[in-house]
Amino acid sequence: MNTLNIALLQIAPTGSLEGNLTKGMVACREAKALGADIALFPEMWSCGYDIYEPPVEEWTRKAIHLDSAFLAEFQALAAELEMAIAVTLLEKYQPMPRNTIVLFDRFGQRKLVYAKVHTCDFGIEKNLTAGNEFFVADLDTANGVVKVGSMICYDREFPESARLLMLKGAEVVLVPNACPMEINRLSQLRARAFENMMAIATCNYPATVPDCNGGSSVFDGVAYLPHLDGSRDTCILQAGETEGIYVAKLDLEQLRQYRSEEVHGNAYRRPHLYSELLNQTVREPFVRKDKR
Repeated sequence: MNTLNIALLQIAPTGSLEGNLTKGMVACREAKALGADIALFPEMWSCGYDIYEPPVEEWTRKAIHLDSAFLAEFQALAAELEMAIAVTLLEKYQPMPRNTIVLFDRFGQRKLVYAKVHTCDFGIEKNLTAGNEFFVADLDTANGVVKVGSMICYDREFPESARLLMLKGAEVVLVPNACPMEINRLSQLRARAFENMMAIATCNYPATVPDCNGGSSVFDGVAYLPHLDGSRDTCILQAGETEGIYVAKLDLEQLRQYRSEEVHGNAYRRPHLYSELLNQTVREPFVRKDKR
């Protein structure tokens, strides 16, 4: 069977960069032992999303470069374990840090760097530099190449994020997260997977972390199968609140067959009618003073 085993590292940060490095590497080794092809961290693992305390200058000091020893260790580990690792960080950047994910393949090659496009500008993330593009990378796995993209947390609340990734060819979307995964946010992920016929894997922090509740999930995007009378639940993994490593077995063969036959995705879109999507005017009741 052509499968992709995705490990969601639903683990709590330690309070230091060095501690997160050590704990993260242990978690990756455990994920490999569980048969994972790829390990995904929750949002901003390098600092445990600890950007709540003012002044801004204090938490911006925690930002690290893409060529930092922290990332180099995970890059080397990916090659050692022959397992892709999607690690997250507060990236040192100008004029302000970025909320970033870096994907290393099983050979230790950097395949994707994505910075969160939809920063939460109604809160502390107004002090981050927003990303400006969505990317899709060819990820070499033991079962062949898989097209992988990423969203980060709040990105999921904009249908355009997943739609752009689908249009760029994504089959699997990795979503680091750091917020309560309640029914409506889970519904957003379910909808993004359903309407784009792609798998969406989300890794959150456990309930021991403030403002988080676990609930890491994988939706495979396959709503209908020939032998079923109605639709099926696309959720193939739903973690509880506790800390742990959760592995989902994604059936790529099934997903690809489904994408080649079903009606969603890009088959029947009418982009020539969507020009209003490019209109940047914000009208009431959606005007917000803190919008950048």
